[in-house]
Parts: sequence; structure tokens; C-alpha cells
Amino acid sequence: MNPQTSTPRLPSDATAAADDPQLVARIAGGDQMAFESLMRKYNGKLFRVARAILKDDSDAEDVLQDAYIDAYRHIQDFRGDSQVGTWLTRIVINQALMRLRKEKRRSVIVPFRSVRTSDAERPEANVADETTESPSSRVLRAEIRRILERRIDELPLSFRTVFVMREVEEMSVQETAECLGISPATVRTRLFRARALLRESLARELDIAAVDVFGFAGARCDRIVAAVLARMSSEPALKQEARS
Repeated sequence: MNPQTSTPRLPSDATAAADDPQLVARIAGGDQMAFESLMRKYNGKLFRVARAILKDDSDAEDVLQDAYIDAYRHIQDFRGDSQVGTWLTRIVINQALMRLRKEKRRSVIVPFRSVRTSDAERPEANVADETTESPSSRVLRAEIRRILERRIDELPLSFRTVFVMREVEEMSVQETAECLGISPATVRTRLFRARALLRESLARELDIAAVDVFGFAGARCDRIVAAVLARMSSEPALKQEARS
């Protein structure tokens, strides 16, 4: 079979059903299918954590790959002092922060927000029932999501990382604290500030958008005026009323 056209093998049912300690033990023994199962299990969570730090889809994917390679190389060092997910998250955070420091050294000016966007929608965003959701509703939901992502990106690094871990990934306060190496109290404080900043930012967005709600100027105004004048010129009764 041509390797370029072959489809990747999926982990077996037994591998997919294995718990984290079992997977780690099998990975340490050289079982790559177990490693694939572990990656598929944590891909979404770890990607979002990396994305929260880097604000760029492509960079987050690169960091996630580097983190997995690092984890695979050091899998024998895992002693079970924390959950596997926490251990992997720490590796991703370290890799993302390293990438961020390199980017800052590379350029004197660091963009406040990423100018690169992805046209492809991530699968986890399409959670609505495709059979009942109208195309216009999907477009609106996607636009709302993009606005929210943009405003999250604008949060300070420490705040947006905690926000994504707690609100998006629904990680516990304790696990978030362990992953970031901060106290639970600091996690709560940063989440509170992140929520407040996000509310303020979204409120400003809403205020700006409200100015143009049901806008009437431009083409709509011209179209209605032209239609009325056309009717007046074509209906004799209206012409007579205009003269009187």
C-alpha cells in the first residue's frame, strides 16, 4: 500500500478504554498506539491551553507537538505525583511560554493581537444540531464566537490563561493552580479579574454595535426614497395632491 494514501490506524478498543496510568505504563514500554490514545484524549484541552498563551492557532499546534515529543521522551520520569493530564498541561505551558519568550526576543514590538486567522472552523465549535440550525444562525454563532475569542485574546496573559483553563476547559481551581505553579487564591483572583475585564470589553463592543442597529442610511435610504418618488410620478392622484 502506498504510505502516502494510507489512513492512520486508530487505537484499539482496549487501548482507548485504558486509564491514564495504564497508558503511561504501556507508553514507557514502547507502545505507540497507547501514546496515540493519550494524545487523542488530551488534544482539545492542551490545544486550548497553548492557544490561550500564544493567541495563534498555528503556534499552538506547533507547541502541542513539541510538548508531546517532550512528554514521550520523559515518560519514564513520570512518577504519578500528579494526574497525567496535569503533568501534560505543565509541559504544554512551559513549551508555550518558551515560544512566547523567543517571539518577544525576535521582535521589539509584539502585536497586541494575532493578525493570522484560520478559515477552518474547529470541530468542537460546531456543537449545534446541524439538522435544526439555520445557516444564518450558524453564521451568527460563528461571528459571536470570533468576537469572544478576540476579546479573550486581549486579556493579559496571566488572566486569559486562567480563564481558558477554568471557564473553557472547566479545570478545577486546584488543578489550575498546580499546572501554573500558583496558589488557589491567586487562581480565583485572576479569574475574577479576567471575567470583569471581559465583561467590560464585551459591553464596549455591544455599545458600539448598538449605534448601527437597524441602520437606515445608505442603500436602504436611497432605495426607499427612489421607490416613493417613482410611485408618486406614476400615480395621477398623488401628482394632483402634490399640486394642491
